[in-house]
Amino acid sequence: MNPASLAFSTARFLAPVLVAAASCSVLAQESGAPDASRASPPAEPAESAPADLRLPKQELTGQILYQFLLAELAGQRGQFALAASTYLDLARTTRDPRIVRRAAEVALYAKQYEPALGAVRLWLELEPEAREARQMEATLLLASGRTDELAQRLGKELEQAGPRTGEMLLQLAQALSRYPDKSVVARLFDKVTEPWLALPEAHLLRAQAATGIGDRSRAIAEIDQALALRPGWELAALMKADQLPRGAEQLDFLKRFLAAYPQAHDVRLGYARTLVAEKRYAEARSEFQTLLAVRPDHPDVLFAVGILSLQLNDTAEAERRLRRFVEIGRGDLDTARYYLGQIADHDKRSDQALAWYRAVAAGEHLLPARIRAAQILLRQDKLDAAREELAAARAAVPGDSRFLIAEAQLLRDAGHHADAYALLAEGLAAQPDDPELLYETALAAEKLGYVDVLERHLRRLIELRPDSAQAYNGLGYSLADRNLRLDEAAQLIDKALALAPGDPFILDSKGWVLFRQAKLVPALEFLQQAYARQPDPEIAAHVGEVLWALGRRDEALKLWREAARAHPENEALAATIKRFVP
Repeated sequence: MNPASLAFSTARFLAPVLVAAASCSVLAQESGAPDASRASPPAEPAESAPADLRLPKQELTGQILYQFLLAELAGQRGQFALAASTYLDLARTTRDPRIVRRAAEVALYAKQYEPALGAVRLWLELEPEAREARQMEATLLLASGRTDELAQRLGKELEQAGPRTGEMLLQLAQALSRYPDKSVVARLFDKVTEPWLALPEAHLLRAQAATGIGDRSRAIAEIDQALALRPGWELAALMKADQLPRGAEQLDFLKRFLAAYPQAHDVRLGYARTLVAEKRYAEARSEFQTLLAVRPDHPDVLFAVGILSLQLNDTAEAERRLRRFVEIGRGDLDTARYYLGQIADHDKRSDQALAWYRAVAAGEHLLPARIRAAQILLRQDKLDAAREELAAARAAVPGDSRFLIAEAQLLRDAGHHADAYALLAEGLAAQPDDPELLYETALAAEKLGYVDVLERHLRRLIELRPDSAQAYNGLGYSLADRNLRLDEAAQLIDKALALAPGDPFILDSKGWVLFRQAKLVPALEFLQQAYARQPDPEIAAHVGEVLWALGRRDEALKLWREAARAHPENEALAATIKRFVP
């Protein structure tokens, strides 16, 4: 029992009081007595009145109200035994099924299993079809070790179920799926299913129990028995697939099952998802497309075909399926809108891309969608409109510094470094210890040559996050790039490298500080490692400069030309080439 479900509060204890008051009102109306509640709103909507009439006609007495308050206040103070006993007494007095249920819940939470069982049986007497009461009764019998009694009770119910016996067996599996002692459940299921082994559901129940105790071989054997009794049973096939090792064996079983039963759509869906998990995207899409032929408007299948088509660079198919998915209107619509925006953006349909990006309303794609929308406007030389796009999103999510950082990046991309710094500095003033703002403001200060500001912000970031490799690297690289305090710069970069081994940009910083220290050969080794991991144009500029210093000018020129072709607009690379090749 989840303690949260039994939270005792003033609102909680007032609810039963209102219930009792409503019952009292019904009694007063039927007896012809004056009804003082007529001037007040009814406790429940009028349409629920027929259900209320089935409740016992119980007058709200001072004793009942006292017991309500006593039980709830005891619960608030952690006196669950007192709360349980008081509620049980009240349940016997009122025979109101809602109060009986509350009594059972509190007694179960207090681990008073026998009183709880008595309350549950009274509940079942009042509401024989209450499935939750039957589940609670089973849990209580198991918890108190009365497995034989539970098996006998379940056996009688199964005998009376007639053609619904198989269905009841599956419901039993669901009802006890959360019981913690799986070995007790396994023994119970063995007893209960013994007379019903001609039914495939009985074997599936045993398979689930075997899975619970980690007996995979028995689980598979029981599932095979179920499939022998009911060939083509998709539920059993999917359960068997879950038992098999992931990868080739699982896929082979599902493929063979589909060859025998091509109309097994749920199994085909499972097979397609397994192919996705194995990164076999083309085959997965083919299976999903087969499903679409049968279920052309199935949202999950449409979405899967759309995303897989994107993965396979089939943007026309992706757009068609994702558009239909959005039209249906069920599922992760914001993700679909974001990808539709990307497709339109790639095809230079700027107005459509803007519309899709702006339609993203929430979730993980909200920020990238707004950034992409702003970038489209920037490409159209609409800087003010681009800023307004991000500012509006920032206003809708106050306190989220990512939108402010994105706007600053937009300004940097437009060459407005002073404006970017001013925006970030203003944001940092409002949130002085925001780690992302500290880092971004430091970088913006570095672009303007404010080394003291950069150092102050990065040292504060290191205080707040001593494991921030970015902070150590940013400060170390800035010093090295200016040929300042090189020993300290090397120590900072080494610390960053220890925190993030193999990071290409920190490897670049390490190579660059070694270059500044005139250690050319190890400098080249680190820089080449960095470039192999991340062919960034600024790393290429550094590698070329060290090659030039080593007298390997042809290699430097070749590298720079290749990098310039790939990144023709990179200012740092262009400036480096211009210094050596005027």
